Amino acid sequence: MQFPPAGETDGEGRRTMSEIEARLAELEQQGLRRRLRLVSGPQGPRVLLDEAPVLLLCSNNYLGLADHPRVREAAAEAAMRWGVGAGASRLVSGTMTVHRRLEERLAEWEGTEACVLFGSGYLANLGVIGALAGEGDTVYSDELNHASLIDGCRLSRARVVVYRHLDTEHLAWQLHQHENHGRRLIATDAVFSMDGDVAPLTEIVELARAHGARTVVDEAHATGLLGPGGRGAVAAAGLQGEVDVVVGTLSKSLGSYGAYVCASAQMTDYLVNTARSLIFSTAPGPPAVAGALAALDLLQEQPRRVEHLHAAARALREGLATEGFLLAPGEMPIVPVVVGSEEDTMRLCQAALERGVFAQGIRPPTVPTGTSRLRLAAMATHTPAELHQAAHTLGEATRVVGLDPVAMGAVREDRVAHAA
Repeated sequence: MQFPPAGETDGEGRRTMSEIEARLAELEQQGLRRRLRLVSGPQGPRVLLDEAPVLLLCSNNYLGLADHPRVREAAAEAAMRWGVGAGASRLVSGTMTVHRRLEERLAEWEGTEACVLFGSGYLANLGVIGALAGEGDTVYSDELNHASLIDGCRLSRARVVVYRHLDTEHLAWQLHQHENHGRRLIATDAVFSMDGDVAPLTEIVELARAHGARTVVDEAHATGLLGPGGRGAVAAAGLQGEVDVVVGTLSKSLGSYGAYVCASAQMTDYLVNTARSLIFSTAPGPPAVAGALAALDLLQEQPRRVEHLHAAARALREGLATEGFLLAPGEMPIVPVVVGSEEDTMRLCQAALERGVFAQGIRPPTVPTGTSRLRLAAMATHTPAELHQAAHTLGEATRVVGLDPVAMGAVREDRVAHAA
């Protein structure tokens, strides 16, 4: 549909709707228009949302480190010592001693030769995929990969082959079907952010090895959640050193902002020279980097935080089961309560919010059409009592809006692919 520019009038002098106005109206009608919500104060288990106190049940601050005193102090001290901004890109004058220190610590922690910091997880995935695949090459992507991986595939200009979610037999078939299409790269999330399920990394690495493909694994929602000491899904599968590129984030379990790529020294050198999102972006600010360093210290000093997180996840799942919600099997702190329609999802979100629980509604394009949901996330700093009460509140809100908890929660098997 073609829309006239803003400010034009029709033949009778009436102002016509601009393209932007029309698109916003369409999103509103479809139940897909979004609005920013204002949180006051730090990202703790309880926050003020639009000035009302609520239990926060949709944050990625899994280990509760974003508001930890030592993390705050480290960020404040870094601002005084190095300033707030890095001032330039990594390859100009933006690489500071604090960046190098965190890179060395992360490489040691992940068991790789080297590490390079990026401005965000989105930038890291765009840069890595664009550097490792291009025109004439092939990228194999799980159909439920994060948007940053999907966009990295698209922008790389490589042929993109989407395989069914977690289906390594389909991936193997696709690898056979596209044997002669340049360099090959398999890209997957380790833990999928909207469902909480874990990629079959052992099988993926075996297939990559057999077919001469490289592997990129995004550990954004696995760091701090899985593996020995919270090192992630790659470590949990015993694959340290066998995945070509491990992408991680500083913004979730490590409570800060930014991202990192761990790989061989040769690979990181190659990325520094070819990853456009690294070359053309300002380096992460020193306070964020120092905060992540402090969070990494805490994670290594206090590994029981990971145990507390999983205890919280169990409490939330138990509470939801008691209320009659049908949940997909799993042990992760990411708990999807799938509603289906966009309108019902947002009605349930609002009903829960009015009762003091903030569980954000997630709609397309973040999730496939027909699987809109409340995406719940437990934190290590939630108490079991809080989570049981939250589950009761969600059950009450569900019944108030006329929905059936038994028909919700499990991710539908007929999910529609939303990848490239």
